[in-house]
Amino acid sequence: MREKNGLWTKDFTCITFSTVLSAVGGEAMNLPISLLVFDETGSTLLSALVLICGVLPDVIFSVLAAPLIDKGAKKKWIVVLDLLAAAVYLAMGVFISRYPFHYGLYLAFVLTVGTISVFYRLAYDAWYPALIAPGMEQKGYAVSNLVYPLVIIAMSPAAAFLYERISMGQIFYLVAGITLAAVFVESLITEEREKSTDGEAYTFGAYVSDLKEGLSYLKKERGIRNIYGYMSVTSGVSDGIAVLIQAFYQTSPWLTVTMLGFLRSGEMIGRGLGGFLQYRREIPVGKRYAFTRMVYTVYNIMDLILLYLPFPLMLCNRFLCGALGISSATIRETAVMSYLPEKMRARIKACFYVIFALGSIVFQFIAGILGQILSYRTAVVLLSVFTLICMLVLIVLPAQENRPVYEAVRK
Repeated sequence: MREKNGLWTKDFTCITFSTVLSAVGGEAMNLPISLLVFDETGSTLLSALVLICGVLPDVIFSVLAAPLIDKGAKKKWIVVLDLLAAAVYLAMGVFISRYPFHYGLYLAFVLTVGTISVFYRLAYDAWYPALIAPGMEQKGYAVSNLVYPLVIIAMSPAAAFLYERISMGQIFYLVAGITLAAVFVESLITEEREKSTDGEAYTFGAYVSDLKEGLSYLKKERGIRNIYGYMSVTSGVSDGIAVLIQAFYQTSPWLTVTMLGFLRSGEMIGRGLGGFLQYRREIPVGKRYAFTRMVYTVYNIMDLILLYLPFPLMLCNRFLCGALGISSATIRETAVMSYLPEKMRARIKACFYVIFALGSIVFQFIAGILGQILSYRTAVVLLSVFTLICMLVLIVLPAQENRPVYEAVRK
């Protein structure tokens, strides 16, 4: 039985340290690959396709993987998947150290790692709550939510620096070593006996049935559809704009990839501060809708003007967007989860996980095409204007449907 001696039990400490190692390894790998592909191809479209391949497994495998994860021991899944990922990193390191750049190889690599990540995230999300001491859930998830922003703050400039200083093969070896270290830490976690499941298994057919029920609920809730429809657009456009920003930094003589790393860190610092302020002081329920509408407007305008600013103001721009973005996200999720019936929350979220992934794929592809035929600044402006129009149509005009969602309180 798990010790009830506070949050930082041995198991929780191990899973937190393992999460940090995984986040460090992921960031050390993702940014250099993105930079390398653009350096070698000079194409925003080909760069976007690499990112799309990383998201594609979420659309294809998430639903199919869930029942498999439910039936297996979560620790075994986590350890085996990390070992598999380390083997893939080592194999890539060996191959690219001997042969020149091959675009198709990197597409295959990103697809493979993305598929592994789908199974890993499902197993991790299912296992993590069991590693938090009873009564410490809120603190446990607060720690979890801080890991990735803090890692990105530190690792974005570091990853860009590594890319400029050492070979990609060495980066692959480094990440393989970090992943093996995570495996060692995960192996120290106590394996709890799986609860028997004598009842009916949660089959794919049952999942589809639940998904249909969720869709039926959405047909009656225009406010929820408006909010998450807009979020699918704005999050997808944000991913697409990120492709264009990176290309702009790699082709502008007055900018460097290290500066791009600091730009990403600036946004993460803003998120951290915004999250802290949101924790300390809540937005009154009656002002949630107006505040969120203001944030969306400012955020899109900041995206629109970003590439026309000098670098110090770009940092301020991303810092402000980070702080405002996390504030509106917290308000949105608090409001929506309060508005939805408890039995429908998971199903509605499941619907939008797929929609968000599709939005990311579509808009990264569009951004890649726009980057091929227009200047990067013009492409960013067009995408930002499109998002502003969607905000007007989905958030501002249907205020009667949206306001009750934003002003919902748990009963």
